[in-house]
Amino acid sequence: MKISDFQTKDVINIIDGKKLGQVSDVELDMKQGRIESIVVPNYSKFMGLFGGGSELIIPWRNIVKIGADVVLVKMEEMKQARTEEYDSTAFVQKQ
Repeated sequence: MKISDFQTKDVINIIDGKKLGQVSDVELDMKQGRIESIVVPNYSKFMGLFGGGSELIIPWRNIVKIGADVVLVKMEEMKQARTEEYDSTAFVQKQ
């Protein structure tokens, strides 16, 4: 599967059925040669124009199923990271 294939799929949280958006990027572990997490833009305001530039970082282990049209994830607690700076190992927002 290509990264571009991910970008056409909607990401859905199976906990609450909420559409989280579409994959914008992936984080790779170059030493192990695998995907660490997927990144989904989080636009809380009108079409992202007036919102903060945050992203949802979804660890690969939270992906339940990759279907033809959607990526199903299980996210009990949503954690956001700012676009400019985030700790990719802890997946937490810096203050």
